Amino acid sequence: MITTASSFDEALDLANDAKFGLHAGVFTRDLGRGLEAGNRLEFGGVLINEVPTFRADQMPYGGVKDSGNTREGPAFAIKELTEERLVTLQG
Repeated sequence: MITTASSFDEALDLANDAKFGLHAGVFTRDLGRGLEAGNRLEFGGVLINEVPTFRADQMPYGGVKDSGNTREGPAFAIKELTEERLVTLQG
């Protein structure tokens, strides 16, 4: 399905109305608009001038809304498999 928007703001609003929020791709020549999309879009990741399926292992990958609430990637795996513990020593 392709949906057209009459303005950049409307396009961001339409994207945010989706019930899923894994990753979004924004293509623009205007870096300011790309960064604005990164701030406003309610997705687990926003890729500027790249398809939303792009992924590198060091990137946190995951979604929001009906796309889930977790992240995956090496840093998140280490955190998931580590038990934090506080130990204090008084001299």
